[in-house]
This record gives sequence, C-alpha cells and structure tokens, in this order.
Amino acid sequence: MTATSLTSPTAPTSPVASSTRTLLAAGAVAAPLWTAVNLAQVLTREGFDIVRHPLSQLSTGSLGWVQVADFLVVGALVIAGSYGLRRAVPGRWLPRLLLVNGIGMILAGIFRMDAGDGFPVGTPAGPPATMSWHAGLHMASGSIAFIALAAACFVLGRHFSRAGAPGSAVASFLAGVAVIAGNGWTMSGGQGGSVTLAVGVTSAMLWVSAVAFRLRRRGSVTW
Repeated sequence: MTATSLTSPTAPTSPVASSTRTLLAAGAVAAPLWTAVNLAQVLTREGFDIVRHPLSQLSTGSLGWVQVADFLVVGALVIAGSYGLRRAVPGRWLPRLLLVNGIGMILAGIFRMDAGDGFPVGTPAGPPATMSWHAGLHMASGSIAFIALAAACFVLGRHFSRAGAPGSAVASFLAGVAVIAGNGWTMSGGQGGSVTLAVGVTSAMLWVSAVAFRLRRRGSVTW
C-alpha cells in the first residue's frame, strides 16, 4: 500500500513539536471519551431510551450534570485538537470548522434541552407543550456543531483525495454524509431518529479523532 500524507508536499518531514502533539492528543481523546460517557449513561440512566430520546436529553434530571460536563469537556478537547490540526495539516478550513464544532458543543452543554417524552422518569409522555429559550439555543448550537463537523469531514476527504488516499477519502466523505443523514432523519421526525443521529455524529467524531491520533503518532497520516 502506498503511504500517503496530509502534510504539505513542500514541507520537510520532521517530528511533530511537543506542544502540537499535546493538542493532537486532546483531539484524539475527544471522541472516545464522548462515546464512553454517552454509552455508560444510555445503559444506566433509568427511563432513558435511545430509540426515543436524543443524547442531549441526558442533560436533564438530577444526573444531568454528567452530560453537561461531557459536552463541555469534549468541546474543549475538540477545540484544542483543532489548534493541533491547524499546525499539522495544510489548509485553514479543517481546523476552523472543528473549532466551530467544539464551540457549538460547549454551547450545547451550557444551554440544556428540555425534559420530555417520559425522561427523566416522571416527565409526561410526548414532547413538551412549549420549548424553553435555552432548549431553542441548545438546538441552534447543536445544529451549528453538526454542520461544522460534517463540513470538516468533507474537507478532510478532499485532503485525503489530493494526497492519493482514496480509501481514507471515501471514509471521510461517508462520515460527513452520516452526520447530515442522521440529523436530517431526526429533523424529519423519522422513527428512531435519535439513534441515527447519535450513530452518525459519533462515527464522524471517531474518524476525526483517529486522524488526530495518527498525526500525533507519525507526524503525517499514512494508511
């Protein structure tokens, strides 16, 4: 298999600076942490049903602080990773889009979603009669984060395509499509939309984290 790189073709190959490696490590940890914390809550929070309830609804109830912290910490890690990618990857759009993604996640943690559809336990079935202002801001922040994440995957796919790594390019494009498809299906009211959204977003985040990990380890992405 031919080795391909996301580093500039005119730049000398040299070890990644220690500070850059630290930032890339933050980006590499972001998605696995997000996945682990969400999975733990999905399996243990009483009354939560991933088929009916979006992950953001975990921010409600007495243990809602766990999901709020998840948004804030992972958002900060994504932002740190964006600065690492800014130093390690040619082009400006990938780090900028991931910066927006991280900021969107932090805002989604600050502005909580409303309780609804039986969660937390004791909440009436069905969606809330009215949407609170903070739930509206949560939805707006989440949408911005999703759009930025999908766009970042498409930009990453373009980088891989130019670097001669068609497999990684396709994986990047599919990750971006997964985010858009999951969000679109959820917004349309499709059955199990919370599942498709969670899978799409998590898959894209894991792919970006994998790229950050590879860059940290080798100084260039080779597959």
